[in-house]
Amino acid sequence: MRWSSRRAEVVPSPNIWYYQADYELENRAQDSGGEIWRVLREEHDWTGLDVLDVGCGDGFHLPRFARDARSVLGVEPHEPLVRSALKRVEGLSNVDVRMGRAQRLPVRSASVDVVHARTAYFFGPGCEPGLAEAERVLRPGGAILIVDLDVTSEPYGRWMRADLPHYDPGAVERFFARAGFGCRRVATEWRFATAADLEAVLKIEFSRPVAEQAIAESLQRNGNRGQDLTLPVSYRVHTRVKPTGLVLPGHSAVSGEEDSSSSSPRMP
Repeated sequence: MRWSSRRAEVVPSPNIWYYQADYELENRAQDSGGEIWRVLREEHDWTGLDVLDVGCGDGFHLPRFARDARSVLGVEPHEPLVRSALKRVEGLSNVDVRMGRAQRLPVRSASVDVVHARTAYFFGPGCEPGLAEAERVLRPGGAILIVDLDVTSEPYGRWMRADLPHYDPGAVERFFARAGFGCRRVATEWRFATAADLEAVLKIEFSRPVAEQAIAESLQRNGNRGQDLTLPVSYRVHTRVKPTGLVLPGHSAVSGEEDSSSSSPRMP
């Protein structure tokens, strides 16, 4: 699929599309205690089920799902990342990767049990087409699990708000609540082997002045040591289960209200 055929529907990621090696460092640093994974499994255990990871990037999370799932499918719109994801999952017989968009998933209706998206596409108002597609491909009783950053948290949320003054995290939460999602806040800790790794990651997430501030604060928080640095970062896990019986009016309705205050933030 050529870029010209999808340019109106795919917004380039400001980090992994251009800094894949540094984003790998970020993925390895994130959620060092496994709190997000614990909450996801509590919300909807995927053991023996079929999992779809939307916006899977270079496939970092696919092997983790593959440990317990019956099958795992990653969907990603950026062709170089699709190639990297396929290479990552070589040898995993229950994993596949396809090129596609959240708004038009290359997946049969009612064919998966879990739709997972982590800091990809589902950032609030404007993601209604993707939500409709997730509902289409889910079997009754299946769940959509959306992980995004809690921009109200400190210090990471403060740095994001500095770069995105018009982003309204409250509006995003209200959007998902109106769409029938529950929300759990998850406190995590990022862990970096070296100060250089931390600096590289923060530089791909923020503008130069904000990144410089974030680096200085993070180094100070860690006593200006050069190894084994940590950074507190909080997330929100939004969950919605597809009904198994009659659908109540409005259950799967997604608000179409426009809200310019919730334009998509930089997301890891």
